[in-house]
Amino acid sequence: MTHSPLYRTRILLTLGSLCLALPVTLHAQDYPHANEPIGTVEDVYNGQLTPDLAVSTFRNIDRLFPTRTIPASDSPKALTDAPVDLPGMVSYKVDDATYDLYDFLSLDNVAGMIVLKDGEVVYETYQRGNTPDTRWMSMSVAKSITSTLVGAAIVDGHINGLEDMVTDYVPALAGSAYDGVSIRDILLMASGVEWNETYTDPGSDRRDLLRAQIEQRPGSAMEVMAALPRAYDPGTHHTYSTGETQVLGEVVHGAVGMPLADYLAEKIWQPYGMEADANWWLDSPDGIEIGGSGLSATLRDFARFGQFFLEGGEIDGNPILPDGWTETVGQPQKLKSGETIEYGYMWWPGWTEPSIADGAFAAIGIQGQNIYINPERNIVIATHMAQPKPVGREPVDPLVVFDAISAALD
Repeated sequence: MTHSPLYRTRILLTLGSLCLALPVTLHAQDYPHANEPIGTVEDVYNGQLTPDLAVSTFRNIDRLFPTRTIPASDSPKALTDAPVDLPGMVSYKVDDATYDLYDFLSLDNVAGMIVLKDGEVVYETYQRGNTPDTRWMSMSVAKSITSTLVGAAIVDGHINGLEDMVTDYVPALAGSAYDGVSIRDILLMASGVEWNETYTDPGSDRRDLLRAQIEQRPGSAMEVMAALPRAYDPGTHHTYSTGETQVLGEVVHGAVGMPLADYLAEKIWQPYGMEADANWWLDSPDGIEIGGSGLSATLRDFARFGQFFLEGGEIDGNPILPDGWTETVGQPQKLKSGETIEYGYMWWPGWTEPSIADGAFAAIGIQGQNIYINPERNIVIATHMAQPKPVGREPVDPLVVFDAISAALD
């Protein structure tokens, strides 16, 4: 178990009445980007990073907080190369203008993209100095990984089912607005607990949770969540909330009795054959993983995670996830109120006509991180991007490009 040092921000850890500043040191020299300057986590959420600094920060986010390592497999799963001339095959329209793949790579500031068709690598590119060894931030892609661990915990018998109550696994939330909230409610971000997700607003609930993370005091994140008021009956209203995913991470931790990184390594990362170590932010030194962000991994391993989903969540014929899980979690869901929401179990259903027709879905993180899965056409696409603001700065909708790639490869 390893912890990465904090760099530049010199976050203070409060241990009782003692405050310690973590030393400024560098990563191991075998990581190709170890000596690069980085910004602060506040810079990331404020969207106040210059282009070069954004790139170096996003590939070094494990220097912003302590992390826990997710060890690579001893037997990495080979990804066979089957290259095609994808740039010559792909075109798409934005309004009345026609664009190609080069436009997407440039306009959306893509630092890496890999496309798998039938499990083989048909296209792979690295930009901005990235390489196949580069670890890159996932941000909210981690939400989809945390939700996947719920499925694994159900198969293992650690969780009885999605109607179990959150407070059965997270005693710190007993007596709060999370009383009466089920795991399914949390997966749908439909707890009914009030929440403001605005990343760039220092007064938002999302920034309150970030400040708790910066504080690095055990239990501080759940203190933020326990203090929130209820706005709706559980299961009746969807509000996108990173806080719900931190609660879900606590549910998994309480259920399985081990760190999320260790459980991910045991159930998926190692048996499926991920080729590189990954790192996951912690809420405090040696604490609990941040369920909604901060998992950094290589592009190829994010693609392998998508391929694991495409293959039905099985490894060597052994089901890791409940029957039908991979077919369900990325599709629109119905709330207790009868409303259908365009959100799955912390996965995003496709919103374009071609992706809806194919039943495609994606794990999506701010600043342009994606794991896109198209089960109809047997395609996985993973991207690392460095867009200038957390949201709202995608000149080209990535899903439009992913649709065009899927159609070109069919």
